[in-house]
Amino acid sequence: MVHRGLCAFYADHFVLPLPAGHRFPMAKYAWLRERIADRLPGVCIQEAPAATDGQLLLAHDAAYVSAIIDGSIDARIMKDIGFPWSAPMVERSRRSVGATVAALETAMTQGAAVNLAGGTHHAHAAAGSGFCVFNDIAVAARSLQQKEAAQGRRMDVLVIDLDVHQGDGTATITAGDSSIFTLSLQGRDNYPFTRARSDLDVELPSGCTDELYLQALQEALVQVDRRFSAHAVVYVAGVDVHENDRLGRLGVTADGIARRDIMVFDWCLRRGLPVAMCMAGGYGKDLSAMVDIQVNSVSRLAQFQRQWLSLEQPAAGR
Repeated sequence: MVHRGLCAFYADHFVLPLPAGHRFPMAKYAWLRERIADRLPGVCIQEAPAATDGQLLLAHDAAYVSAIIDGSIDARIMKDIGFPWSAPMVERSRRSVGATVAALETAMTQGAAVNLAGGTHHAHAAAGSGFCVFNDIAVAARSLQQKEAAQGRRMDVLVIDLDVHQGDGTATITAGDSSIFTLSLQGRDNYPFTRARSDLDVELPSGCTDELYLQALQEALVQVDRRFSAHAVVYVAGVDVHENDRLGRLGVTADGIARRDIMVFDWCLRRGLPVAMCMAGGYGKDLSAMVDIQVNSVSRLAQFQRQWLSLEQPAAGR
């Protein structure tokens, strides 16, 4: 078997114009790509494709997609999203979704791939919010399902959302869809303050430590095993759970995040599940340190991929 390097899809060169002082950490995406190129030479870094209108419509209302693209979107929706409308914003949003679509499709044959942005889980079918325009997770899952269905194959997708904020948009888009299971571990006292209903929500108290966090994740994965049988996983690997995150409110350390990643990857490996990872949220007080944590997560995903490729039995979906 030929071992292939991990594919990482990026879109940071599609710059989203933001006003001075905006709290969205735009700089982190280029830093992440550059540090991966420098420190993880085995990772193949590729420009993300743009999601097509047809792919976006798998998760979003036609009127919303059209209004975002042509700029006629209601100003109140753009305020909830938190970005000013611009043509570059539209292109970057398409690329961010396309990166997760490509990562999930790549993972099916290579075991793993990563979107160096993504995890835009606050975007609902008819409105974005919380720095999320289109929902890359729901689009990627349904795009893969559509592709597999054309070959007569069922594709059940598990979303393991470990961003500190609830994946409310993903939950509402996939509500009632038995082929997509949403697990969300989230800060109890954090955004969004009006909750959606995931298939499995786990609320974490402010100041949550490594041990409490990891225990909650382990118990959640046990529940997933009882309730759902997946063919593929989208892992939303937010680092905003970190103790020094400006928006996180939890007390998870860098070591805790490492143990979290390993727990997820070991769980997936034992079941032969391919993994598409999105880097998701991270608003660290020290942006450089936060990017280093994300680089380490990508390194662990590359190790998982090597193990997945060495499995004697075909993995799920292959």
